[in-house]
Amino acid sequence: MPGSRARVLEKAKGLPADGLIFDLEDAVAPDEKAAARTTVAEALAAGGYGARLRLVRVNGLDTEWGAADLDAAATMACDAVLLPKVGAPSELDAAAARLDAAGGEGRALWAMIETPQGVLNAAAIAAHPRLEGFVLGTNDLLKDLGGRATQDRIALMPALAMALLAARAHGVACIGGVYNAFRDLDGLAQECQQDRDMGFDGKTLIHPGQVEVANSAFAPDAAALDEARRQIEAFDEAVASGSGVAVLDGKIVENLHVETARTLIARAEAIAKSAAETA
Repeated sequence: MPGSRARVLEKAKGLPADGLIFDLEDAVAPDEKAAARTTVAEALAAGGYGARLRLVRVNGLDTEWGAADLDAAATMACDAVLLPKVGAPSELDAAAARLDAAGGEGRALWAMIETPQGVLNAAAIAAHPRLEGFVLGTNDLLKDLGGRATQDRIALMPALAMALLAARAHGVACIGGVYNAFRDLDGLAQECQQDRDMGFDGKTLIHPGQVEVANSAFAPDAAALDEARRQIEAFDEAVASGSGVAVLDGKIVENLHVETARTLIARAEAIAKSAAETA
């Protein structure tokens, strides 16, 4: 959300989204940067965002606005600071030091992975002690790669996979990039399904009209939840009878399948709880 637009920030309080990005970077014009810091700080201080994760995306320290953004974000009522175009862990070190010095000691960081260098260093970035999540910046990444925007995203697949592997190896969240054609809900649904099937935790969105599609794509459906519960039940019965393997609907059910089933059910419960808290 453009941090310079107070009306947009207010409207976000009613969106059924899991998280909100208060943007001071690309969505804010250069002559509005300073005012946007104040607008975002005031909106966050006023509260009303419920259980939604609140991220403030700052400009990079290599820009004329980055230092002031970090100084301001250090004391904002947010959950974490999102850094753009992160290429190496040293950039997280520098941002963390600036935040600590400005009163934001220990504040969590998220990183935009949107450059070839960031992808190649994704594992080292994910291992940083202050890092809690990745957001894929697929527009910038595609530009730097010189690739074409195709429906299957073939040009992006190696980078998406590398970022996701790094996030999973170090236990941090990994959120898919935006879908630009915000009126093309069918295309959005297809891309959300692709991100979900790859293993991403969610999708970044650029328009309120995209939220319902993304929520539907990433939420476990009734059939999947029913199968998960039956897998757990079948496995528990097998263990009780002295076996470590069960058979359900002609398919083997082992401990790894049960772990996946429990994760699916936990996700559904978390979604239900979040919906109640953000209503």
